Amino acid sequence: MNKPAIHPAIPIIIGVISVALSAIFVKLVTAEAGVTAFYRMLFSVLFMLPLFLLKYRHEITALTKRDWLFSALAGIFLAFHFIFWFESLNYTSVASSTVLVTLQPIFAFAGTYFFFKEKLSFKTILSAVIAISGSVIISFGDFRLGGTAFFGDILALIGCALITAYLLFGQDVRQRLSLITYTFVVYSISSITLFFYVLIKGESFGPHPQSDWIWFILLALIPNLLGHTLFNWAIRWVSTNAISIAILFEPVGASILAYYIFNESLSAAQIVGGIVVLMGILLFVIDGKKKTSAEM
Repeated sequence: MNKPAIHPAIPIIIGVISVALSAIFVKLVTAEAGVTAFYRMLFSVLFMLPLFLLKYRHEITALTKRDWLFSALAGIFLAFHFIFWFESLNYTSVASSTVLVTLQPIFAFAGTYFFFKEKLSFKTILSAVIAISGSVIISFGDFRLGGTAFFGDILALIGCALITAYLLFGQDVRQRLSLITYTFVVYSISSITLFFYVLIKGESFGPHPQSDWIWFILLALIPNLLGHTLFNWAIRWVSTNAISIAILFEPVGASILAYYIFNESLSAAQIVGGIVVLMGILLFVIDGKKKTSAEM
């Protein structure tokens, strides 16, 4: 394997910062959660369209009924993940919301256990207990601060469960489909789902302030297309576990940005709970790395 032109750590760091900006952009948007999610996905699809048409459109004919079904379900789950997560940011802090969303790996191991019959080690179960304990500490602290913050935490947790469902269906389809084609199909289905959600709920597609359109485009370009593309590039050179560990710093970066941009201070419960969550997920990732090494 040839050496990369730049050290993989550089794009990984940029990728983590890009993903961390997602919560900040959403906080700055004045539009409703469904509308924000719709335009994020729509612009992502539009930016991908030229590349898809030029190089990957022929792969569409290879999709089976199972691929279409699972891709559709993945797109629907992704759409509602954004709705719940974006909505959570209207009720709770950036710190609490992003930390709870990072529980994704713990939800994932439960899904892989039930759907793919993957075995669970004692350390995996322990890591889940630790991470969930951390989320309870955060939620309890937010509940004491006010019922709306606690409600936001619940929305963030639901959003976390939905993104895990999206990944589980994607795990199956990606065995047969290229990254670009799969992403384009799922993002398109997600956009259509969000379009009907906004229509049924009666939210406004426009007009919106000029600043909102800027945030919509930046949400598509930076967290969606830049952040995840950089991770996908780096995966050729580094372990998935390394990227998983790096993503754990997303709540840290988002919290620091929220402190300076929105003057959001951290409570003791948020700090303690956040550290406990990250410790639990870190243990989960390390255990997974050891199991992968043992199997090779």
